[in-house]
Amino acid sequence: MGNGAEDAGPPVGSSPPPPLEWKFSQVFGERAAGEEVQEVDIISAIEFDKSGDHLATGDRGGRVVLFERTDVRNLGSRKDLEAQDYPISRHPEFRYKTEFQSHEPEFDYLKSLEIEEKINKIKWCQAANHVLFLLSTNDKTIKYWKVQEKKVKKISEMNVDASQAVQNDNIASSSTISPRGYLPNGRCPERPHGQLNNDLSMPPGGFPSLRLPVVTSQETSLIARCRRTYAHAHDYHINSISNNSDGETFISADDLRINLWNLEICNQSFNIVDVKPANMEDLTEVITSAEFHPTHCNMLAYSSSKGSIRLIDLRQSALCDNHSKMFEEHEAPGSRSFFTEIIASISDVKFAKDGRHILSRDYMTLKLWDINMESGPVATFQVHEYLRPKLCDLYENDSIFDKFDCCLSGDGLHVATGSYSNLFRVFGCIPGSNEATTLEASKNPMRRQVQTPSRPAKSLGSFARVVRRGAESPGVEANGNSYDFTTKLLHLAWHPTESSIACAAMNSLYMYSA
Repeated sequence: MGNGAEDAGPPVGSSPPPPLEWKFSQVFGERAAGEEVQEVDIISAIEFDKSGDHLATGDRGGRVVLFERTDVRNLGSRKDLEAQDYPISRHPEFRYKTEFQSHEPEFDYLKSLEIEEKINKIKWCQAANHVLFLLSTNDKTIKYWKVQEKKVKKISEMNVDASQAVQNDNIASSSTISPRGYLPNGRCPERPHGQLNNDLSMPPGGFPSLRLPVVTSQETSLIARCRRTYAHAHDYHINSISNNSDGETFISADDLRINLWNLEICNQSFNIVDVKPANMEDLTEVITSAEFHPTHCNMLAYSSSKGSIRLIDLRQSALCDNHSKMFEEHEAPGSRSFFTEIIASISDVKFAKDGRHILSRDYMTLKLWDINMESGPVATFQVHEYLRPKLCDLYENDSIFDKFDCCLSGDGLHVATGSYSNLFRVFGCIPGSNEATTLEASKNPMRRQVQTPSRPAKSLGSFARVVRRGAESPGVEANGNSYDFTTKLLHLAWHPTESSIACAAMNSLYMYSA
């Protein structure tokens, strides 16, 4: 692939596998034609758990919605599926599970600052005994949630019907006998020598209509409870949270700092990265994303607005001022322009499951890096090259600052990211592969996908044909197809073990499988 570094890429097979054939699978919350979408309903975060059996989404209204898998892999038998009327499919199938309000709008009176309820990131924690745990964050506050099923207990019988008292074997069953008279000391005057009373009913003799209430558990409901709140640790907006492989700690990152937390301690965190200069006028870059290594609990990577990725080792020092490795691609001489630094800013970084590769997304490209090679990416995938002549227009309408997510397949053989007009792109990253597929988040089968004949690595030419969206809104022409910048697919996630992608288009969650 690019840079002549094919040997450092993902595993090399005898020949590249055939391109994945993507098909629409499911949609949740699809809007009707012409229906107006409320701002609070727009999805702002998506995350699968490690097993792939649960999926969480967060929206701009501060809500977290959970979905659970319902096909054979989860329920275990065909009879279970038939009993619950779930379709049997070889692809993951999900259903709505529950939702809860994670964050509310706040106001910081000291700084006269409104804090939005929008969910920026969601991360799943280790589940235990069928209880789910997850972290969610807005701009300032992180919350640790516990979601579990609880049986709802109800009182099924009350002591209101005297006619049924004789039929129940309880303390009132013998109360039809006339009560005897008793002395204050509990002795019965009819018994000789003050023999003690053996009637244990309260009051002595009982009441004909008194029966104990019976409590039964008739149904179960999902309860979401906030176990901990991690607040007041960030002066700037939180852009990332990431769980550690040790299951005990996590990090949160804002523009200038990265903090390390213990899940059990919410009133104290440790600042491990601080890029804030003594004089803010000397500030040249900010932190844009951060993630822990999937298996090494002492390593994490964070990206910057200058297009660099730094790998740090927590064993080196308490404050990780110095990185152990730095990955960046040097620009060609004479190619610098006003927009160079803006489009170089990395919006998302993800470790591959093997921990050896890092995927990064900037405005124009996806890049795949090998952590053992700092000289440059092992592969570059052109995503928005057709927009280069329109950078001035994109700057004017602020589209150039859009932050797109990226994701990798569990086997590390494919990568994906979003684009405009609700499109997302899937690339094969095995050396020699020219797979590049464009799909639209839509149920319409006529607008499903287009295979691209070739994917030039690191070239500046237009990379692909794409699905025609139509001319409802003004956009950019690329190979005869218009693009709508008012609809953008920013957030998506790849199932950890199967070829399935969940992506968000406005308030709708689309599932595609291959």
